[in-house]
Amino acid sequence: MKRKAFLAGLAAMSLMAGGASAQIKFSEFDLPNGLHVILHEDHSTPIVAVSVMYHVGSKNEDPNRTGFAHFFEHLLFEGSENIKRGEYMKLVQAAGGQLNANTTQDRTFYYEELPSNQLELALWMESERMLHAKIDSIGVETQRKVVKEEKKQRYDNTPYGQLMNVVYENAFTKSNYRWTPIGKEQYIDQATLPEFMDFYKTFYVPNNAVLVIGGDINTPEVIKMVTKYFGGIPKGTRPIPRDLPQEPQSMAEKRVTFYDNIQLPAVVIAYHTPKPNTPDYYALDLLTNLLSQGKSSRLQKEVVDKEQKAVQVGAGATGNEDPSIMIMFGIANIGVSPDTLEKAMLAEVEKVQKNGVTDAEMKKLMVQTETQFAEQNRKVLGVVTNLATDYTYFKDANLVNTELAKYQAVTKEDIQRVARKFFRKENRLVVYYLPKSEKKD
Repeated sequence: MKRKAFLAGLAAMSLMAGGASAQIKFSEFDLPNGLHVILHEDHSTPIVAVSVMYHVGSKNEDPNRTGFAHFFEHLLFEGSENIKRGEYMKLVQAAGGQLNANTTQDRTFYYEELPSNQLELALWMESERMLHAKIDSIGVETQRKVVKEEKKQRYDNTPYGQLMNVVYENAFTKSNYRWTPIGKEQYIDQATLPEFMDFYKTFYVPNNAVLVIGGDINTPEVIKMVTKYFGGIPKGTRPIPRDLPQEPQSMAEKRVTFYDNIQLPAVVIAYHTPKPNTPDYYALDLLTNLLSQGKSSRLQKEVVDKEQKAVQVGAGATGNEDPSIMIMFGIANIGVSPDTLEKAMLAEVEKVQKNGVTDAEMKKLMVQTETQFAEQNRKVLGVVTNLATDYTYFKDANLVNTELAKYQAVTKEDIQRVARKFFRKENRLVVYYLPKSEKKD
C-alpha cells in the first residue's frame, strides 16, 4: 500500500502519500535471537538512516490500558543503563544527526539520520533501547505528564482534534482498531510500573522487530556491527499475542453526531475495506485518489469549486495492517448544512458507480501514483521506512519493488467494481462533526 498518513493532524486536514519506484537493492538476514535485519546501500550522499520497527501498536493493548504503545514511544527516549536520562537527543544532535519516532495502531518506529561515519553511534543507541531501556518511576511520571499534555494540545484543544477518535470508536465494535494510539489518559494514570515492564518485555524484543539500515554503508562491515550490538540481546520468551479480534461484516449504516469547539461542520463517511496488499485494496486506494487527490479531483472540482458546498474535501485509506476503513471528509462552507454536504459527496461516489472512470482520469491516476512512489524513495529514510513496513506487515521487503506494478494492474473496471462492492450504504459510517453552538440542550 502506498504509505498514507490520512488526516494526520486534523487541524490541517491534510492527505499525504508515498511509495516505491525504481528497483531498490537490499540484503536481509536474521540473527539467532530473531531480529530481522535489512541493509540497503546507497552512496549518493554520505548519510545513513537507521531504524527499528517494533510490531506493536495500539491494537496490541489491553482495552483497559489504551495508550501504552504511544506512551512507550516517549518512554524509550528516557535513557538506558548506559545512556543518561535525556541524552538520546543530545547525542544524535551533537553528531550532526536527527532522530524521531512515531506510533500507529500496528507498529512503533524509531529512527536516526546521521553522517555515515556515525553509524555505530545509532546502532549502539538502538541496541541500548532494546536491551537496557530505563523504565523506572521517574521516567514513567515524567512521560505521564508529557503524554497528557500532548493529548490536550493535539486532540482536546485542536479544531477537529477528536474526529479520528470518533470515527474509529464508531466504525469498529470488536476490532482493537476501535481506539486510536493516543488512548485514554486515565489508563496511563492508573497503570503501574510492573504493567509497563510487562509490556516492554513482551513486545520490545528482537524477535518482534526489524532493523533497517540504509545509505552510505559497507554491507560486510555493517553485518559485523549489527552482530556486535544486537547479537547478544536475548530473544523474547513471552508469547506475542497475534490472534486479535476481527471486525464482523457491517450489515447496516451507522450514523453519529458529535459536537466540538469548531466553527464549521464537518462530514465524514467511512467505508469498511479489505486488508492491504490485495487487488481490491489497490483499486480502492486509486478510487480515493480519483475522488480527492489534486485540484482536478472529483470532490474538489464539484463539491468545492463548482457547487461551493465545502471549503475542504479529502479521501484516503487509513493504512492499517488489517482490514480497516477508507474515509471521505468535507468541511462545510458557511451556510451549508451537513446533510447537503453529505449528499454532494455521495453523488460523486454514485457517478463512479454508475458511469465509471474515463481514460484521461485513469492516465492521471497512474502518473500521480508513479510520482508518489518515486518521491517517497527519493530519500534514504523513505526507502528505509518502506522496507521496514513491508517486512513488518507482510514479511515481504521486496514489496518495495513490486507494489507499483500492483497499482498499474488496476483497470477502470476494477475501480468501478470496488466502488459498487464496498462503497455501499450498509457498509458505511457517517459522522456529523458539529459546532457545540448547534447542540440543543
